[in-house]
Amino acid sequence: MPLVIICGLPASGKTRRSTELKEYLDLNTQRKVHIVSDHTIGVKRNEVYSDSKQEKDVRGTLKSAVQRFLSKDDVVILDSLNYIKGFRYELYCVTKASHTPHCLILCDTNKEVATDWNLTRAENEQYSKDIFDALVMRFEEPKSSSRWDSPLFVIQKDDTLPFEQISDALFHRKPPTPNQSTQAQPLSSTNFLYELDRITQEIVNVIMEGQKVSVPGDQVLIPGAKDKIALSRTLTLAELQRHRRQFIIYTKMHPVDDVSKLANMFVQYLINTLR
Repeated sequence: MPLVIICGLPASGKTRRSTELKEYLDLNTQRKVHIVSDHTIGVKRNEVYSDSKQEKDVRGTLKSAVQRFLSKDDVVILDSLNYIKGFRYELYCVTKASHTPHCLILCDTNKEVATDWNLTRAENEQYSKDIFDALVMRFEEPKSSSRWDSPLFVIQKDDTLPFEQISDALFHRKPPTPNQSTQAQPLSSTNFLYELDRITQEIVNVIMEGQKVSVPGDQVLIPGAKDKIALSRTLTLAELQRHRRQFIIYTKMHPVDDVSKLANMFVQYLINTLR
């Protein structure tokens, strides 16, 4: 039923914490616990994390595995870097659609200790120095103020996992209420995909044009949407198109019966992922 997202730098102790939590849940609950990890899907770390396309494919595979195991009774632990906030938001949307709680465990191990731990691994299990350093630089630390990173448990290297608090977050907390953008509904229009593509592209165009006559802090009004896009920084076309593709993929899996809602759904998606 619930999802536990393990997060941290490379070689920061994520697998150790996943194993500890699984052992506790196996002993103290009647629930089946699944661990989804780079290992379970056969990731060759230095090969995958040096290629953005392969890395994106791996995230898709991890997400699909999580969706496959989520049920009303089972617990899923995702043991991977999970260092991109946009990916953590996608996982949060998965839990909303599945009507289940989630929590996040951050293995807050500093770079120096993680470097030493990485070097103690078998050679074929180590991150290369270049890949290790690049992943550390790209790490987007979770914040408890973000609903997709909350509840957040920050664990230092010598800490004991707060098993009771984690269990309470997983089993005694009300799951997030699904909203229009995460509720699966039947298609009601044969031109849904056309409208999805057209509306999202028009919104990207409006944002790009709006930036030409705006200054940081301005908001762009999007036709058909209630919310506005705040221009706290310059958004590139490549970045917007990437988020547009992700939204289209997700919305194809969770279509809506009213295409007039697509504009606001996409704007809400951008507001959450561009923070």
